[in-house]
This record gives sequence, structure tokens and C-alpha cells, in this order.
Amino acid sequence: MGILNNIFSKVFPSAQAAVDHAVDVVKDKVENITGSAKDTVSNGSEQIKEKVEQSVSAANVDVTSILDNLAKKHPEVLNWKTSIVDLLKLLGMDSSLDARKKLAQELNYTGSTDDTAAMNTWLIKEVMKKIAEKGGNVTHLFS
Repeated sequence: MGILNNIFSKVFPSAQAAVDHAVDVVKDKVENITGSAKDTVSNGSEQIKEKVEQSVSAANVDVTSILDNLAKKHPEVLNWKTSIVDLLKLLGMDSSLDARKKLAQELNYTGSTDDTAAMNTWLIKEVMKKIAEKGGNVTHLFS
């Protein structure tokens, strides 16, 4: 699982739970099948997982409220709306430079990872954009 998917699983916890449940159900059904039919169904289970993820992620989730509620419970004051480091901390993830460089690579960052200020600014915007594409309501963060 990539860093971005890990972020999604923490931002969209109920959606991830629904996907995990659907995948478990499919796996249970596959285990009860034998022979070549099992291979066919196994290949189909990945397609089912994708369809469930797409339908679940299409829901409009108020990410701002979710993250604001997490921030209220966090011992540190975190500026997660503008800081990738603070967002990762809020989600209980590794916020080290190495982790951020891996995230930048995963998201196809083309700038220099040595310019951490520029990379971090790009990362928070790109992650929020990806969350929005996944069905998260973050539009008022950019107004």
C-alpha cells in the first residue's frame, strides 16, 4: 500500500472499512470454489474490489470536518490545511523527510526534493487535490 492510499484509508475510514468488508466476502466465496473456476473468480475479485472502491469513494465526504475533529483531539496544534508535515502527523503517519520524498515520488513530483519548502507546498496541494478526486469535500480549503 502506498503512502497516498494510507492517507485515504485514514481520511475515509468508513469507506475503507466497506471496501475491506467487500473484499473479505469475495475472498470467502473464492475459498469455497475449487479448480479452474477458482482462478477465474480470483481474477474477478480484483475487479469487484475496484468497483466497490469506486462506488464507495464517490460519496462526498466532509474531509475538513473529519480532520478538524482529529485536530481537536491531538496534543499538538497542527496546521494540517497548509502543512503536509502536520497533516501526516495528524493522521499518525511518518512525516519524516524520507517519507515525504517517497510521497513526492509516488505523486510524480518533478521538482527538486532538496528544495523541501517547495516540495512540501506542492505535496499538501496535491494530496488535497487527490482527496477531492476521491470524493472528499475540501473545496473550501482552496478559496
